[in-house]
Amino acid sequence: MLILFSQKKTPNMPTEASHKLIPMTDFVIEYYSNEGYADLQTLSLMKNYAQFLRKPLTLGMFVPVDPQGNALKEPKNYSAWKSLAHNDGKRSDITGFEENIQYQKAEQNRMFDGFIVAYNGYSVVRIEASYDQSIELSFNKSDLMSPAFYDVESLTVFDAIFLTAKALKTIGIKK
Repeated sequence: MLILFSQKKTPNMPTEASHKLIPMTDFVIEYYSNEGYADLQTLSLMKNYAQFLRKPLTLGMFVPVDPQGNALKEPKNYSAWKSLAHNDGKRSDITGFEENIQYQKAEQNRMFDGFIVAYNGYSVVRIEASYDQSIELSFNKSDLMSPAFYDVESLTVFDAIFLTAKALKTIGIKK
């Protein structure tokens, strides 16, 4: 199993076993330094990671969005609601909490962990990493794309961008 620079939890980090986004060359070198050989599963993993790096960036990869791609506001008392064991993201029959369920499903579709909406204006949405405010991205509201960062690979210029469980699953890494 490949772990992309696993880290212990600190107050600044999003999750217990956060996986950093790394350049493809580092991914290959890191895997071979641990495994030392290539089989079909390894080659598939590398292909999946390369395809992941080529994905165009969208706002929904970072923050929960509605079906039209607009950033959602976190529902009132969402953190408390989500912390309850029966609200694990598998139920959809909770009357009166439809907004929470919609937000939770959108949250589970993100590819990168720890981002918050810093500004949601008329023509642009600016997000930043909650663990490092120097990591900041803007998205045009017209196409919900970033004018400065085209694809996932362009984010490897940052020291710390953390992948979600969905991103790891997309790559083929079992968490």
